[in-house]
Amino acid sequence: MKNKWHSNARVVAGSGAGEEEVSVVLAHGYGANQAVWDKLVPSLSRRRKLLLFDWDFTGTRAGKDDDDEERYTFGRFADELIAVMEARGVSSGSGGAVVVAHSMSAMAACIAAGRRPDLFSHLLLLCASPRYINSEEEGYVGGFDEADIHGMLAAMESDFHGWVNSFVPKAAGHAAAAEPLEKSFLAMDPGVALDLAKMIFLSDQREVLDGVTTPCTIVQVKGDFAAPPSVAEYMHLRMKKNSAAMEIIDSVGHFPQLVAPQQLLDILDGVLRLPEAAGGIDVTM
Repeated sequence: MKNKWHSNARVVAGSGAGEEEVSVVLAHGYGANQAVWDKLVPSLSRRRKLLLFDWDFTGTRAGKDDDDEERYTFGRFADELIAVMEARGVSSGSGGAVVVAHSMSAMAACIAAGRRPDLFSHLLLLCASPRYINSEEEGYVGGFDEADIHGMLAAMESDFHGWVNSFVPKAAGHAAAAEPLEKSFLAMDPGVALDLAKMIFLSDQREVLDGVTTPCTIVQVKGDFAAPPSVAEYMHLRMKKNSAAMEIIDSVGHFPQLVAPQQLLDILDGVLRLPEAAGGIDVTM
């Protein structure tokens, strides 16, 4: 792929990680950057080599010559995820990595795992949603009416800064988390942010769930207004044939790695102890 949509990729490992290959990948979601994982990294990196990177939301690399309809798709982000994993030490010979994919990255990770299952040992889908818009005729509760989504997009287009100031405190779930999130949201190019929001909030990725064969853990937050527990329940039911597990964090907001890091670490600790994720080796945080 000619345009690289990631930057600042880095591998982090403490003294206990040894010479093993990268085994945990942390992929942040819309509006954030890799700093969103800072509360998890010290504990995780003591035993595992981690790969972190930033999705490039600045607009400086986003293929100005591309067909507008092809610029931003989950499939292209999936290809980019595969590319950065391969470039930074995740190999099929190692059995793949546990990929913690937050929000937007979750559907990209599902597509990537379908295309390259050898690179993925386990998917932890954090605050994921394959479809944000409710479908009354199907009985699907995504959390938003279509008119609400179009209203949000209009607000972004008319006053991006004002929209960020309104949206981020609700998404953060805690006042202390809002300030750094606002900074990262405002670092996005407003045009890129709008195009990505259209990709995320108007798309329907539910069929992608049917093609995932990699073991999964779906992690949702009890008080997440953006991706309510009903979405996690739908994903769990649809991915049941894949023996997907579901965990609910008793917190609020869309960023548990900021406001409930220990609860998330406890869940990830359990995932890393699973035979398919840890190679049969008990890994203690």
